[in-house]
Amino acid sequence: MKEKQITPRIRLAAGTALALLMTTMPVAAQSISGAEADALRAQVAALKAQVDRLEARLNNVTPSPSVPASTPPTATGAPVQVAQAKPAGDTAVSWKGGPVFSKGAASFHVKGRIQYDAGLLMTPDSVSDRAKGYSNELRRLRLGGEGQLGGGFGYKLELELSDNSVDLVDTFITYEKGPWLITLGNHNAFQSLDELISDTGGAVMERAAFTDAFGFERRLGLSAQYRAGIVLAQAGIFSDSADSLTNDSDGADGGDENNSYGVDGRVVLAPKFGKTQLHFAASGHWRDFQRLSENPQRYRQRAYLHSANSRFLATPNIAADGESHHGLEFAGERGSLWWAGEAHWLRVSRPGLADPTFFGGYGEVGYVLTGESRGYKNGIFGIVKPDSPVGSGGWGALQATLRYDYLSLNDKDIVGGTQNGIIAALVWTPIEYLRFNINYAHLDYSDAAIPAGGRRDYGVDVIGWRAELDF
Repeated sequence: MKEKQITPRIRLAAGTALALLMTTMPVAAQSISGAEADALRAQVAALKAQVDRLEARLNNVTPSPSVPASTPPTATGAPVQVAQAKPAGDTAVSWKGGPVFSKGAASFHVKGRIQYDAGLLMTPDSVSDRAKGYSNELRRLRLGGEGQLGGGFGYKLELELSDNSVDLVDTFITYEKGPWLITLGNHNAFQSLDELISDTGGAVMERAAFTDAFGFERRLGLSAQYRAGIVLAQAGIFSDSADSLTNDSDGADGGDENNSYGVDGRVVLAPKFGKTQLHFAASGHWRDFQRLSENPQRYRQRAYLHSANSRFLATPNIAADGESHHGLEFAGERGSLWWAGEAHWLRVSRPGLADPTFFGGYGEVGYVLTGESRGYKNGIFGIVKPDSPVGSGGWGALQATLRYDYLSLNDKDIVGGTQNGIIAALVWTPIEYLRFNINYAHLDYSDAAIPAGGRRDYGVDVIGWRAELDF
């Protein structure tokens, strides 16, 4: 049984009681028999022995400099040594790729990310676009932090240097209570599984073609999430991305002219049967461009590599006043094996004209060759953590993925081209937080926006590699 903490108050009370007994004992002895006096003396002796033991234990505790080392003497005349524990408000430091500082219910985790990309785009000789050949870039340089404030409140703040500009990434305040999570700020609008997976946790270098072509991005908004058992429900109302709302210019390109808004939602069912984790989800999205309808809209996509900025698929300018889209998701994992697939439809609202509907989707299967699992939590896949990292007797984790990626930007009178892509990827994780990624992609285009001489139907090949550190 755990002993109670000994305090000066206990010591003072015991000493006072002993002193009173010793003072009154001679008086009491005059009116009691000898046997009763002997019993009283025995009780006093036992009490004195207990006080001595308490004092010995107190003397073995180092006093705190913030409190006096002793109090006034007790009735026995001996000073009481004060025991002090380590202050409860000390800050603790732990490590999770970067330092994590915590004090009581509050915490702060330093976060960062570095991604360096390079690649080779091989096209028919008759393609005159200068994006072909070798290219490389510092894809992302991200710094920030996240943590808890206490009382259920939390936060995340990240700045990213990408495409030679500094942008806000995840920048929000949260409140969590039971199954509910409320988020206010710049965050993802629950568009699709592939979009929500971290770019350092994806099975291939780049997300599915439709996520970029359809303009999936973080936006300023207020959202709510409910998670209980196998159910995850997410919904929110959003304006536009933080960089689109900046007031550094006036007119149609100024943030003060942007009053667009949208509503987004996603529902996930994640049952588990034995060792098999399944994932079923559906999402729906609606957006009103408001004054942005004065600017024409375009839907475009690169030839896989982000460092090659030319868009091989692209619609012409579309006079649109809004868009709606919805998607379906199916995924799962069992041990080292995982699979995923999505289908997504985007309908563009054109006043006075037929509304075109564009479609994109992918299917992939992957396996961790070294035996680890990819992990699944909160409606998305996680990252592979090596069981035997380099430096600890192993050589890390190795995973392989094969993906089919489709996108069509052709419908009604709009011709933006179609893509049929096959992507193979190997990811090596020598230690946690560090990954090396090499991909090969073959993309067949129809109605390509960039012609190959007089042809618009042709194929390209891509080799890409990435080094990334994420903590």
